[in-house]
Amino acid sequence: MAAKVELMTRASCGSCRRVAEQIAPVVRAAGADLVLRDVDEDADLALEFGDRVPVVVIDDEEFACWEVDNEELAAALDTPALGT
Repeated sequence: MAAKVELMTRASCGSCRRVAEQIAPVVRAAGADLVLRDVDEDADLALEFGDRVPVVVIDDEEFACWEVDNEELAAALDTPALGT
């Protein structure tokens, strides 16, 4: 089963757009879908992440904040259960 990959973003965040473009091919290659979540559209997400975006979340576990290493991301997506 493919991992659930979410990118916490903000519409005004240039880094968010850059990271989304950077990681999309890695996520696709792992057979997963990348879901962009605008933290400003959800009060709970805005409270949790504040200005700390972009944040990559894999299977509900925070994986990376601000910068993402594509090799580390690919390795994490190849792992059936992140964090176990």
